[in-house]
Amino acid sequence: MALIFLAVELQLIRTDYLLRSCSLKSTALNFFMKTGFVNIFGRPNAGKSTLLNALIGEKLAIVSPKVQTTRHRIKGILTEKDYQVILSDTPGIIEPKYKLHEKMMHSVKNALEDADIALLIVDVNENIEECDAIFSSLKLKVPAIVVINKIDRAGQDKIAEVIKYFKEKKYCTNTITISATSGINKKSFLKPILELLPEGEPFYAEDEMTDLNTRFFVGEIVREKIFELIADEIPYQATVLVREFKEKTTLVKITADIIVQRESQKAIILGDKGAMIKKIGTLSRLDIEKFLQQKIFLELFVKVKEKWRDNDLYLKEYGY
Repeated sequence: MALIFLAVELQLIRTDYLLRSCSLKSTALNFFMKTGFVNIFGRPNAGKSTLLNALIGEKLAIVSPKVQTTRHRIKGILTEKDYQVILSDTPGIIEPKYKLHEKMMHSVKNALEDADIALLIVDVNENIEECDAIFSSLKLKVPAIVVINKIDRAGQDKIAEVIKYFKEKKYCTNTITISATSGINKKSFLKPILELLPEGEPFYAEDEMTDLNTRFFVGEIVREKIFELIADEIPYQATVLVREFKEKTTLVKITADIIVQRESQKAIILGDKGAMIKKIGTLSRLDIEKFLQQKIFLELFVKVKEKWRDNDLYLKEYGY
């Protein structure tokens, strides 16, 4: 009788072990999902930043009607139950004129190297032959989806012409048409992307939205206001360095330097009796508080660093 009980007990232990093993295997399988790097490339002002923001649902990349607003590679992480898509907004592809431009194009090169899928975004009204020349020069080794943007500004014949043109290109795996500013159906947009992504373990935790720190986004918000408020070349010759970011009991104290190349530019950013710098500060504070969901005290200074865009030491200090 004792032997029978022992056999039953051993069978129960074995059954429990098998159930646990199945449960663990199931958990491990669920841990694998569609995951990878989906990097966005295109000419300046094609809508890369607007697309990233629309897909993530948060304003990670600053947006301006002016070209060459984006200077860094900005990652946005989109995680759901069965997929994790790491999207990258990259600087618009240009011919470098300064070391700053070289740094920008280097970030494009890095994005090319780790991409699982390339999104090649094109304004439907752009010169499509010039866009094709740029896309062909990338020498892509991964599937590429051509995203035809701003279709709300073109007729059906024009849209059909652009779709047909790119579908015939060797690098084009698929095409998607969108109007990034009017809104994107995220589910239908991601469908052809997820079909091409490999399966694997997620790269980031479920609650992570980006790999960049808060200081970076604070500096970008201030820089966006310079693009909005000041015309001509000054926004391109200015950058922002966050010197201090201190969390206090009731607010966050932020000190930032606006770096320009000449004294005349400093005078314009300061404005008559400090009117312009005050306006930049007020608009920046409102957006930073919205971003941080917290009250802030923002202090801005303007400093002149001659030819900083061609100085390796300055570029490194300013995060490029």
